[in-house]
Amino acid sequence: MGRRGRRVEGAARALPEAIAALSRSLPAGPSPEIFRRAKFDRPEAAPALWQLLFRVLSPLAANNASTDLAPEAQARVVKSALVSQGYPRSALLQSPEGGSQGSRELLLALSWLLARGPWLEQLLAQTRVQLGDELPQCECDILASREIPAPHVQTERPVDLRLVEWLMGKLRFRWRCLMSSQQEQCTLLSKIHLYTSGCHSQQRLGHLSVAETEMLRDPENGQQLLQALESENIRLEAALEWRRCELVFWQWMDTVLDACSLESPAVTSQPTVLPMISEHGLRELALVKQELQALQEELQEVAEPRRAAWEAQVGGIGQRPEWSTIRKTLQEAVERELVALQGSWEPSSNPAPPQRPHRLVRSKDKSPGPQGLQAAKVIRTLSAQEASLKSVLHQLQSQCQRELARLAGALPGLIWIMAPGH
Repeated sequence: MGRRGRRVEGAARALPEAIAALSRSLPAGPSPEIFRRAKFDRPEAAPALWQLLFRVLSPLAANNASTDLAPEAQARVVKSALVSQGYPRSALLQSPEGGSQGSRELLLALSWLLARGPWLEQLLAQTRVQLGDELPQCECDILASREIPAPHVQTERPVDLRLVEWLMGKLRFRWRCLMSSQQEQCTLLSKIHLYTSGCHSQQRLGHLSVAETEMLRDPENGQQLLQALESENIRLEAALEWRRCELVFWQWMDTVLDACSLESPAVTSQPTVLPMISEHGLRELALVKQELQALQEELQEVAEPRRAAWEAQVGGIGQRPEWSTIRKTLQEAVERELVALQGSWEPSSNPAPPQRPHRLVRSKDKSPGPQGLQAAKVIRTLSAQEASLKSVLHQLQSQCQRELARLAGALPGLIWIMAPGH
């Protein structure tokens, strides 16, 4: 009995330590008492968990003026982020926005995020202190390689084309402002790297970064940077401690799920999301189903004779020697395209480790080092991705033009005048 009592006492002491380590590793993490109250669905634990989920699911918004959002707006942001990531439970999504209810569901959502993968490591990487001028890793090749379906948007009322043109003009203006600010930033970085050449203690770097230059210019910034590094070290140590004792937390979360199922046993057996369809919509769906079945039968009746006639017509042509070479070449090209498409859509069994941002270094030597990248190589890669994205853009523009031509042809007497610059 004494040994069993010591084990129970050790487990009871390990749980608050694990929750405290998790709280210290999260940005503005709540106290362990909030987690304990959330297990029993106490209303006073909900505001802190709403705020925590808002900060971790929208770190860019939380670092800016979006922290002044109303609790209802923050709750909508949290729900949208969870839905986009595939959160399966509908109880949280149907709960009142920003209220004091559903603290247990908020705790389950936080645990779901932790269990999905290296989510905590991603948060630590996003909030780490940057000492050098870094170039983020570009990941546009997947977007450029995938085929984007034709746009098809249905609206309840006609869209004013002047509004579309105004939005496009606003988007172009924002894009030009972004590009000009990026160019100005690169120019200033180049000046700082050139003026501080030879000032760094590491010969491999050779020059100072913006943070290092600012620290020399104003020593008070150095004190703030030191405090930020100390805070980051505390979070990293807490994350290591959390990884060491997280098993106790997951065993405790099993009891949270048991308490949830005991109070609402019928909720878990219900489907997660049920679409609301009116009777008028059901009648329209039935009509569409009948039309599709009739069109499918008609297509089969028309396609079978044409397929038989085509096979009889080209049956003897493919026996010549030159056709076998062409067929083999086409088959190899199709196989290569299929392999490329399969590789772009299916997740790899051995995913590559995440690429960390590269530090920008001005170097007279052309060799980038064992883990470095040359600017010329990056520019060539980005140029290739730009060409691929432009081809996708031209494809979408042609699809939009065909759709507009179809809509214009459906209205006799309509004259379509393209906007200037198209």
